Amino acid sequence: MNVQITEEELAALMKKAAGITVAPELLRKQPATPFETLGLDSLGLLGIVGELENRHGTPMPPDAERCKTPQAFLDLVNSALMAGA
Repeated sequence: MNVQITEEELAALMKKAAGITVAPELLRKQPATPFETLGLDSLGLLGIVGELENRHGTPMPPDAERCKTPQAFLDLVNSALMAGA
């Protein structure tokens, strides 16, 4: 079972939790673009963290909601998911 969160899943979560439409290709090609630039605020990121906790049945790292870029978020969350797998 693959527990890695992909750019596609992050883009879908951004749409679901915060109403922000971002192409997965943008997240893949420009992973250091700040969430703020993409239109995602801290409340939206908190919603994404909550959704991931519900989906995977495990708490996300406390720093996940403070990540500034998609790359930092994916690295942190995927490390936590792999450790818990």
